[in-house]
Parts: sequence; structure tokens; C-alpha cells
Amino acid sequence: MMEWELQEHYQKALYLLFRPLLAENRMLFLHSDIGDRFEQLCQQYQEEDLKNSPLAHWVGSIQEVVATYPWVYLSVRISAGEYMFCRFHIDVMKQELIETQVFLQFKERLVNVNQREEDWLLEIDLAPFQRDFPRLSEQRSIGRGVEFLNRHLCNQLLSKKQGESLILDFLLVHQYQEQQLMLNNRITNITTLKQALRFAEKYLSSQPPTATWQAVCHRMQEMGFEPGWGRTVERMIDTISLLTDILQAPDPNEVERFLARVPMVFKVAILSPHGYFGQAGVFGLPDTGGQVVYILDQVKSLEKEMRSRLFEQGIDIQPKIVIITRLIPDAIMTTCHERLEPILGTENAIILRVPFRNDKGEIVPYWISRFAIWPYLERFAVDVERELLGYLGGRPDLIIGNYSDGNLVATLLSQRLQVTQCTIAHALERSKYLYSDLYWRENDAQYHFATQFTADLIAMNTSDFIITSTYQEIAGNQQSIGQYESYEFFTLPELYRVINGIDVYDPKFNIVSPGADETIYFPYTYQQQRLPELHGEIENLLFGSSCEKSCGELADTDKPLIFTMARLDRIKNLTGLVEWYGNSPQLQAVANLFVIAGHTNMEESTDDEERHQIGVMYELLSRYQLSEKVRWVGKHLDKRLSGELYRYIADKKGIFIQPALFEAFGLTVIEAMASGMPTFATCYGGPLEIIQHGVSGFHIDPTHGEKVAEQLVEFFQRCQQDPNYWQTISQGAIKRIQSRYNWKLYAERLMTLSRIYGFWKHATNLERLETQRYLEMFYGLMYRHLAVNVPH
Repeated sequence: MMEWELQEHYQKALYLLFRPLLAENRMLFLHSDIGDRFEQLCQQYQEEDLKNSPLAHWVGSIQEVVATYPWVYLSVRISAGEYMFCRFHIDVMKQELIETQVFLQFKERLVNVNQREEDWLLEIDLAPFQRDFPRLSEQRSIGRGVEFLNRHLCNQLLSKKQGESLILDFLLVHQYQEQQLMLNNRITNITTLKQALRFAEKYLSSQPPTATWQAVCHRMQEMGFEPGWGRTVERMIDTISLLTDILQAPDPNEVERFLARVPMVFKVAILSPHGYFGQAGVFGLPDTGGQVVYILDQVKSLEKEMRSRLFEQGIDIQPKIVIITRLIPDAIMTTCHERLEPILGTENAIILRVPFRNDKGEIVPYWISRFAIWPYLERFAVDVERELLGYLGGRPDLIIGNYSDGNLVATLLSQRLQVTQCTIAHALERSKYLYSDLYWRENDAQYHFATQFTADLIAMNTSDFIITSTYQEIAGNQQSIGQYESYEFFTLPELYRVINGIDVYDPKFNIVSPGADETIYFPYTYQQQRLPELHGEIENLLFGSSCEKSCGELADTDKPLIFTMARLDRIKNLTGLVEWYGNSPQLQAVANLFVIAGHTNMEESTDDEERHQIGVMYELLSRYQLSEKVRWVGKHLDKRLSGELYRYIADKKGIFIQPALFEAFGLTVIEAMASGMPTFATCYGGPLEIIQHGVSGFHIDPTHGEKVAEQLVEFFQRCQQDPNYWQTISQGAIKRIQSRYNWKLYAERLMTLSRIYGFWKHATNLERLETQRYLEMFYGLMYRHLAVNVPH
């Protein structure tokens, strides 16, 4: 609203909106709750003019309401990462702006009724450390941090005399195992560098463009140059020309192009401690799924990109990538007890497993939930450092953390080794579990959220750069906040409250979307690449009575299939999908439902949440009598079989649905779309950005299951009326994935980011030493205390 003082007409509307909230048993209301109630209010009182009023826009910005008589406290999201807090007195309709901590204090009193306003609680506020640090200003620029950083620092730094010296110093430090790269000690200052660049360009222009470094190395070394400028003379001239232009007039695009060529990343360490990390026999085990697929595909693409760049720059060095995970002696028919495991499809990448140890130094032999591994991570980081340095023969050039545990270990390692750190969240649990901060004590025995959220705050603020799969992951959309944005402010009552935890406008955020393996997940129309030999096995999965670990047998095999595949847990919401289907006779009439998830036998599962979902699944199948309309298979498929399964279902004009309550990215969405399946996926999280609604797929709202069922029915009916409609959406899905989501683009971008942030970290105060010291104290006084109290 343009004015804070509400018009009398709007005061009445707000009174009618808020008053019923105070009469309910609950006191916390979300954005969707308020939106639904406002719509009901407009209909009930026939206030149609309110729907398009400034008040409607303002109500649509309310993210959270805390209501307890006589006060109503509001969190209003002006835009991504920008909030206003206010409160209303329901009796006199007095309204006033309040500070963040006042809003959080009011929430805390819902949990601790004896808390007084004057009671002291630790407040975490990182904003003062960011005052002099460059910050994006436009919401549309969020996730494009490196572009902003380059523009800002080129203008502020490289245009000055000291900028030239910083470039020289940066080029002089590059070497690999005592082999000097780029420049040698014949170049001692910026003047001799500029002269050498002119002489080198003139000399190289007289040589054959295809001549290699070996043909010109003696003369180039006499001028002060070492390997790294290019494999051929043509490439060397281009690289030298780039640097000459930068020294004359810095341009952000040219700085990025030049830094992308500097040979500075030869060894990469990737951290992923939890779960069963292996290449076969692990998928479907507890805490093991999409993250493992992501990292293995990531490594294959990164190695190719690293080899390509080193080759183009004329350097004969074999890059090394090490995935570091936990060694589990009780490996239950997996390879997780093996210390070293070469990664298939790579030339020089391995999995290095390091065990967890207890307080006595003894190896812990059994699997530990990702929610309970916190007491082991500090000791693990020390052991990893020793093993990693021994295997690599020195420090890595880049450390990449995955998920909360891997990012914390990456933080400890990067600070000790002084190495560029990259953070990848995959999923931040605050977005997945409602009020997980406020009621952390109630969840602590199972999830230990306080420890995890503390680790998240430390890792995301110490990392040099953060990559996310989508914009949604950082800053959400108009209806919902982003995963990272949810860490901007929150409270853990009686422990600490966060006033400014993360800034989504920080230039460390970059969107780098992964893809699907194009050799496995390709369009169903690519007949020559397909695997018809697997169709018998697929038909048995779908229709066979002899299929093991299955439930239900489809009576009408001619109906198209609604296909879903995910872990069987609450967030993935597969039982919700079955209930929508069971409640819709119209949907049952036009399609069968095919589910691949978890186990079908409760006794085979060791995960409490999965066991509960298995029970719910059987109850729903029985209640709605779906045994001839729903097929549920509880087994993990190898990648090539799953790829052909997508295409087989596409042949029969089926669809894929991803019904999660929240999905950080959605690799199965990418796989299905790449295969040509029309895809329906949750509007909460990454799929909202992956899919263009009505063009390359459809968004669904899992909180309104009856509407999702209607969407599906409408789609199948339209396909019956217009046979080309299924094909139109299928082609839109294929085009979307091929143009935006592939591993080659991912690897190129990640390698460029690592170099650019590495340079600016060397050249400026990107390390944010003040912030690091503050977070080290937070780690020592808070995280350690929480971690040691996690049962182990």
C-alpha cells in the first residue's frame, strides 16, 4: 500500500479478515491461508472491488501472520529478500511498524509463554559486516553474482594503477608441482609485462598459427612467458591480446574470458559425507538418491571440461577430481566399505572414503542418518585433510561442498587450506519442514534442526561462491520465499534468533543448472539410440503379475499412464498423489497410475518415515479400492532401464508427475522432459522455473489436490479431442531441456566461476575476514555445543 495509514474502508476489511484468526485454535498462518481467507471475504461480503485494490496487493504480500488476542503480527514481503514487519491491535485497529526482532520475539512467546520482552537472547546479525561490500540492487539480478562482481570490481579496482599490479601478482603465483606457469621471474613489474606482451604478440604473428607451444617455448621463455597461454600460436595471440586490452581499459566480459583461460584448477575435492555414496547398489537406501546422481554426473562433465581447458592452453597435466565421502564398514552389499573407488566414465576421478570415528578414535561401522552425523564431522574434516593431501600430493585448487554436512566440512577444510570454497545446498531443510525453527525442541530428538541450521548459516556465509540450480532456490517467487531467503531471519526460541542471516542480493550467488545424462535420457523419437531389448522387462514392471516387489495389477492396460518416481517420504508426497487419484473417478476413468518408490514391504525398510508412508500407501489403496488401477513397484532401476522406461511410457502417450510439497530442483523432472514426456510438477521450488506452464509442461499446487486431479483430467480429455496436443507439449519439453539444462553448460560455467572468484579472492577482501572471525566464534560457542549433544 502506498500509505501506511489505512483508509477507513480498508480498516473494516482487515478487521473482518483478521478477527476470525483470533478465534481459531491455531495462532500461525501462512501466505496461502491469508490468501484463501481474503478471497472468501470478498465473496462473502460481495466486495469485488477489493480484489483489484491496493489492499489486495498488500494482503498478497503477507508471508506470515501470528495472531493472539488482541494483536496480529505480520511479516510482509515487499520483494525478494526485502521485508516489512507490522502489528495490528484488533480492538482499536491501531497499526504500527516494528523491527525484525520484535516480530521474532512475539513468535517466541508462542513457544515460551513466560518469555518477557526484556529477556536477553543471542542475536545473529551479519549485516554490519556487509556495509562496505558490493551488493546487487535489482531483484532480477539475483543469481547473477559473478556478472555484477566483475562489473563492480573492474570499475573500482582494475581501472586504477594498483589493479595492474594485482594482475601481475596473480599471474606470477601460478604453478603446478613446482612447474611455473604463465610468467617467470624475467617479468618483475607492470612495465616489463606490457613490453613483453607487445614483443610476444609481434613474434608470434610471424609464426604459423597452428604451431604449438613446444615450437616457440624457448623464445617465449626468454621474454618471460611460461606454459598456459595456449596450445597453438593462434590461441596464444588471442590470450595475450585479451590481457593487453584489460591492462589498457578493463572490460568485465574480457576479464571473464581471460580468467576462464588461466590454468589454476587442476585438483578438485568434492564433499558429500552422508548416506551410501557409491555407483551401484546404493540408490533407494536411506539418505541416498538425487544428490549422488548429481555429483557423479557433475564429476564426469567437470573432468571433460578441465581436460579441454588445459589442452587448449597447452598444458600437459592430468586433472584430478576426488569425491570424499564416508567409509561404512557395514556396507550391506555396496562398495561403501572400500577406501578408493575409480569413477566409471572418467579417466582420473575417484571416490575417497574416510571413516567416522567416535570419541575414542574407533571407527563407527554402521550407517548414520544425515540428521545425526554432526558430532563426527569435525574429526572427519581433520582425517579428510590428511588423506586428501596425501592422495593429491598437495592442496586442492577448489573445494565443493554438498548439502549441509558436506558444506560444513568444506568450510573447515577451505579455511585450513586457504582454498576457494563453493557451496551447493541441494536442499535446505528449513523450507521442507514447516516451523522447523520455531518448534526445534519438539523436532530435536529426530532431526536436530538447531545444529543443522547453525551449520547452514556458517557454511553459506563463509563460502566464496554459491551455485544453485534455479532462481527459485535463492529468492523464490511471488507466492513463496526461496530456500536461501528463508535463512534471512528466523528464531530458535531460547537458543538464538537470526536478524540478518543471509542476503540474497550478495554477489556470491550464481545460478548454474545441472542437466540429465544425454546418453541415457534422450527423446523417445531417437529410435536408433533406444534399447528395445529392455521392453520385456519394462512390460513386466508395468503389467506383469510375476514382478517382484510390486503391488496392484492394472486391469485396463490400454489406458495411458500417469508415472511418478521418487523416494517414499512425506515431502515427495506420493501418498498425496494416490489420494488425489483415489478421490477422482474421472481421473481413474482416463488413466492408470504407476508409482516407483521405496519398498513395498515395511519390514525391508530401515527408515521410520518411509515405513510410515508404506503404511499410508496400503491404507489408501485399500480405502479407494485401487488394486486394478494403481501399480506400485518398490525397487530401484538402473539408469539405462529408467531412461527407456520414460520413453516406453511416452510411446503410449503417458505423462510424468512430480507431486512434491517442495522440490529444490527436480532431476526426475529434467529426465522425464528430456525423454519427451509431458510433465506436471510442483509449483514449490525448482520445477516452477524449469517448466514453462502450458508450453513445456504444467505447474501443479500440491496443497490443492482436487485441482491437480482436474488439471490431469482436462489434459487427457484435450489429448483425446486434439491428438496433436500431447505432441506439442512433448516437443516443448524436449526443446526446453536441450537449450537450458545440460551438463556441458554446467561444467563450463562452474569452471569459469571458480577462476573468477579465485582471482577476486586473491585481489580483494572477498575473503571477508571480519565475517569469518565472527563465524568462527559462532562455530566454537554455538555449533560445537549443539553438535556434541546430538546422541552418538
